[in-house]
Amino acid sequence: MTAGGWISLLLSVGSVTGLLIWCVIRVLTSKEPGHDLGHIEPVHDDQLDER
Repeated sequence: MTAGGWISLLLSVGSVTGLLIWCVIRVLTSKEPGHDLGHIEPVHDDQLDER
């Protein structure tokens, strides 16, 4: 492989690896959200046969 091929290979693999490491660190060091986006609404007794 030529020198240009090696440079392209190293840049592309290095950038994808760097992005993966950044994403993993970002997920592992994230704080717990202070809100609940998804929740289940309680079902009242008079609505049981409607669902």
